[in-house]
Amino acid sequence: MKNKLIITLLLFVSALQAQDQKQSYSFSLQQAIDHALQNNYSAINANRDIDVAKQKKWETTAAGLPQINAGVNYVNNFELTQQGAAGGGPFGGNPTDVLTFAFGTKHSMNAAATLSQLIFDGSYIVALQASKTYLKYYENAKQKNNTEIREMVINAYGNVLLAEESVAILEKNKATLSKTLTDTEETYKNGLIEEENVEQLQITLASINSNLNNTKRLQDVAYKMLKLTLGIDIDTDLQLTDKLDNLSTSNLDLAFSKGEFAVTNNINYQMATNFQEQRSLELKLQRSKGLPTLAAAVNFGYNSFANEFNFTGSDQKWNNFSNLGVSLNVPIFSSFGRSAKTQQAKIALEQAKTQLTQTEQQLKLEYERAKSDYEFSIEEYATSKSNLNLAERIERKQQIKFTEGLSSSFDFSEAQRQLYTAQQNYLQSMVNIINKKATLEKIINKN
Repeated sequence: MKNKLIITLLLFVSALQAQDQKQSYSFSLQQAIDHALQNNYSAINANRDIDVAKQKKWETTAAGLPQINAGVNYVNNFELTQQGAAGGGPFGGNPTDVLTFAFGTKHSMNAAATLSQLIFDGSYIVALQASKTYLKYYENAKQKNNTEIREMVINAYGNVLLAEESVAILEKNKATLSKTLTDTEETYKNGLIEEENVEQLQITLASINSNLNNTKRLQDVAYKMLKLTLGIDIDTDLQLTDKLDNLSTSNLDLAFSKGEFAVTNNINYQMATNFQEQRSLELKLQRSKGLPTLAAAVNFGYNSFANEFNFTGSDQKWNNFSNLGVSLNVPIFSSFGRSAKTQQAKIALEQAKTQLTQTEQQLKLEYERAKSDYEFSIEEYATSKSNLNLAERIERKQQIKFTEGLSSSFDFSEAQRQLYTAQQNYLQSMVNIINKKATLEKIINKN
């Protein structure tokens, strides 16, 4: 019995531990992009927008297809409506009298079905074309959303790698400086150097500790920002498999920025074109309202009358009826109201054309700016790498001189600050290459 109780407790504890285990992810940059395109919150809603647009398209199509409606109508006449008639003649009585008669029955019921069909309506034809444009708009919006998500993931992924590398470098700098401070304190105790040398190193070490703590906090924020962009819980465990230096090296491609820019491939241009198409269809719609419309309907049903409610009885008489109707509506004169609406649609179309031209010019300018920024990031990377090598050499020389008493603590601290700045500039230059190329790829619509 005791063994069974122990086994039950162990199973219960194991179940609780399994529930407490968090889901974990491990992504390269490309895997992160692929995951975000499927699970990012805005990507999910963009897919839903397309589903709604497809249903809207069918709703528009169905308006011109046969429509069948049926209904049942029951009337209980508590008091029959009186009809008036002059006396005399077949009604008898004094010709000056007004006689009243009640026509009808206390109960009546009517059951009917109607089949209607639109035969011709110019606005319906335009609506069908507009529904396709409407769907295309949301497909373009989805594509634009994907390009934005891709750029956001690249930026967020790069920020996490930057924070990780910054933490690693700061911890390395802290370890090196802590050892130097310990050695300097021993030298000071032996009376070989002034206390100022120790104090200067303590100031530098305190600054490194502060920066390290802040960078660790920023690292946590950067991870949560990336998780949010990926569409996963911000408390989920996440590991990144790509390294900053590998990503920056793989994005070094000056030839990439030398190709021709096809503005028609840009999603913003395509959406501006889509907007112009919508305005063109609105003009066609206003013009179509001057055309006649033709529709037909077939009605079929039964009615019945009784002074007692007995419509379900087998002896109740039902009278059938049916008819066919055709409706033709011809617009003749609207006091120039339709003309005014048509002119408004013309003006809106011209505005859309101007906006398309403006969009084209802006995109060309954005491309030139993005290309320049990307090329500069490559140059900046080379410069930062060279400066880092020089700063490391200078810092090593100053450290040797300081240890041997040939240099002041101020000169050594200045060399250290120069090195730390060069390290951060180098890391930032690698991130800039990744981000600037992502911006350029977004403009040329490269997936």
